[in-house]
Amino acid sequence: MKNGNVYPYIPNTAPQTRAEMMGEIGITDVEQLFEVIPEHLRFKGLLNLPEPMLDEYSVRRHTERLLSKNLNANEYACFLGAGCAPHFVPAVVDEIITRGENVTSFAGSSMCNHGLFQTMFEFQSQMGDLLEMDFVGPPMFDSTVAAGHSLRIAVRVTGRKKVILAKSVNPETQMMVSNYLKGTDEDFAEIMYAAYDPKTGLIDLVDLKQKLSTEVAAVLIENPTFFGAIETQAAEIGKLAREYGAEFIVYTDPISLGVMEPPVTYGASMVVGDLHSLGLHMSAGGGVAGFVGLPDDPKYVGKYKDTIYSICDTLVEGELGFYSANYMNSAYGSRDKGNDFTGTGASLHGLAAGVYLSLMGPQGMLEVGNTIMKKAQYAARKLGQIPAVQIQFTGPFFKEFVVNFNLTGKTVAEINKQLLAARIFGGKDLSASYPELGQCALYCVTEIHTQEEIDHLVSTIAQIVG
Repeated sequence: MKNGNVYPYIPNTAPQTRAEMMGEIGITDVEQLFEVIPEHLRFKGLLNLPEPMLDEYSVRRHTERLLSKNLNANEYACFLGAGCAPHFVPAVVDEIITRGENVTSFAGSSMCNHGLFQTMFEFQSQMGDLLEMDFVGPPMFDSTVAAGHSLRIAVRVTGRKKVILAKSVNPETQMMVSNYLKGTDEDFAEIMYAAYDPKTGLIDLVDLKQKLSTEVAAVLIENPTFFGAIETQAAEIGKLAREYGAEFIVYTDPISLGVMEPPVTYGASMVVGDLHSLGLHMSAGGGVAGFVGLPDDPKYVGKYKDTIYSICDTLVEGELGFYSANYMNSAYGSRDKGNDFTGTGASLHGLAAGVYLSLMGPQGMLEVGNTIMKKAQYAARKLGQIPAVQIQFTGPFFKEFVVNFNLTGKTVAEINKQLLAARIFGGKDLSASYPELGQCALYCVTEIHTQEEIDHLVSTIAQIVG
């Protein structure tokens, strides 16, 4: 409200509603809500706010004008990945998740939205098949949360206070894991980083062996790695971790599992990742949801923080029902006595992933995986043929690869700026996170990229660096 005016389509700003709310909590002035903030920290004066828009249509037009300034991946060819990339979303996915009974779902509970229990059970079952894991929980906020939580489980299971991450793990994941392991004494752990081979981008096994000890709770790797490489040493890494009694955690891209072995086959005790490649739209930092896969063992599942959706017999013979299991062990049930925190869930994204997996099936996942690999290989080969441009790492990769521009005399920032003028989002600039690589960029190619788009990228870069 400003100058006595109210927004009529937002009812809680109406004077009568506001008065009723204040009366309910026993205050007579809104300022009483802020008495706990010290006076010297409180802003004095008037905020420089624009005049209010008093009708919904004006707000909508204003918002549309702001959004029209954005450059988006629908109008530009996007080769930017690094954790979230453009993938095809079948129309039926959107049709189902926008049904009224689904679109209003936040997380669901024992007293509402029982239909969500079945959809989450179906999602968990399909992800279990894809990962070949006994247990997969409902979706978390994103993959960095999943990675952090899996390491906290490892610390509790082993009672140890050190973990090892590959230095090539996504820097955003590294940052979140660091926050997660700065918890209570029970969950605190020191993070060590295993170096990567500058030629292949894979973990340096010699460095890993030097850091392993009986004090290490877990080794976490990505496969495919942040650099896009397929970690061909994964089985050896898992073996080394087990020799020291450490958990072996693998962060994976689920869309790669149509063509790659699931991590459990090469020794992973926990599997984490993000659902964004399974039927989720990119949405200004959204369109992501983390998952955790665990063995069907109470020592793991009993330490899982979220509610688990399961199936059971009912009082009617032959009838099955869906319910919330492990509730009191979860952060929801245990509340302040819980070992972990659960914030925003992503149940609707779990439904989208479940629909996507139902549509694709094993053959569809195989086909999309092959398509991605072929297109990515084509793009890398063509880019590597440009004079002074090199593909940084040798060895197989899935959908992402690192392009080296050090010999071009141009920075990645300069190249990306000129690509933007050609309606192309270039690769992620790695110079800040990995300064040892110099001017390198991480490029991503998926099933949605056409040969025309890839050729346009190649010819534009050739002109820029030529």
